[in-house]
Amino acid sequence: MSTSVVRLFPLPNLVLFPHVVQGLHIFEPRYRQMTADALAGDRLLALVKLADVFHPDDEVPAIEEVACVGEIVGHEQLPDGRYNLRLRGTGRVRVVEEVTTDRLYRTARVELLPDVAPSDLAQLAGLRRDLAAAVYPHFPDGSPARQQLQELFDGDRPLGHVCDVLAYALPLPTDLKQSLLAEPRVARRATVIEYALRTSAARAARPFPPPFSAN
Repeated sequence: MSTSVVRLFPLPNLVLFPHVVQGLHIFEPRYRQMTADALAGDRLLALVKLADVFHPDDEVPAIEEVACVGEIVGHEQLPDGRYNLRLRGTGRVRVVEEVTTDRLYRTARVELLPDVAPSDLAQLAGLRRDLAAAVYPHFPDGSPARQQLQELFDGDRPLGHVCDVLAYALPLPTDLKQSLLAEPRVARRATVIEYALRTSAARAARPFPPPFSAN
């Protein structure tokens, strides 16, 4: 697709990435409507971070330019109308423009941002090796998290997939996570995550090691 219209779910401190699953609790009326519409249709939502910059004249809060589209892969509707969801990230998108509708929630026209990976296989292997070397020291040998990481690095998942799982699971600052979501260049994402781990920036949010899950 070149562009498509998606439902927007703005949140202040959460960044979703492709290839991971995020649990969500839906309670506001506008987002209950959004969820019902999604379940009756394509099951897609675009989780987008609220922008840090606040403009008092804005009628609605500003959002980041890049979001992650997710598919509802599991849901439970509670007796009072609230929902528990499991949303699996499917792709990063750039918000082109918001679209006015008669619905309570926001929608936008978006364009897909595919990964841009190096064509040099030796370069890809080197990036993967350097990234693994930066991650492994934070997890004890023999621990479940270390085993999951080894399976992630040793498997056949593309490097972009690996970077997205790490960006989501590691305790990186939220603004750094957003910059990683907005970066389609796989080599750049790998380098930024490696640098963050080697310089202790990843310890800013919560102590290492975190509970790790590649979903």
